[in-house]
Amino acid sequence: MSGKYDDIINMRHHVSTRHRPMSQGDRAAQFSPFSALTGYEAALSESARVTDERIELDEQEQQRLDEKLNRLRGCAKERPMVCITHFVPDERKQGGAYVTEQVCVRRVDAYAHAVCITGGGSIAFGDIIGIESDIFQEKY
Repeated sequence: MSGKYDDIINMRHHVSTRHRPMSQGDRAAQFSPFSALTGYEAALSESARVTDERIELDEQEQQRLDEKLNRLRGCAKERPMVCITHFVPDERKQGGAYVTEQVCVRRVDAYAHAVCITGGGSIAFGDIIGIESDIFQEKY
């Protein structure tokens, strides 16, 4: 070999007498990604998350929905399966999302203004924008 580093290529690695060798974990931490602002990426992804605004039904749609709720109240003892589209508010920011669920109706509570479903849950009338089921096919 007749190269630039021939005089040092076969020398032993220098070990300091003053400083202890760094652990592998500490050496790896030197090369880990650096985040100058802690939590910035989480805040950025949260602000980029899209939510829907609550839809206000017009009078005709609201009347049609009220008729369906009344019909549903009349046959709730049969525990019908219905598809309900309703608004679910977001826990962290303004707005929310519309969800369509197939549920079994336990009862329609006119006093609480909610549809009670099997499993212990309920959906407020004000959150519902649509109800579909075979029980509505006769009239609607």
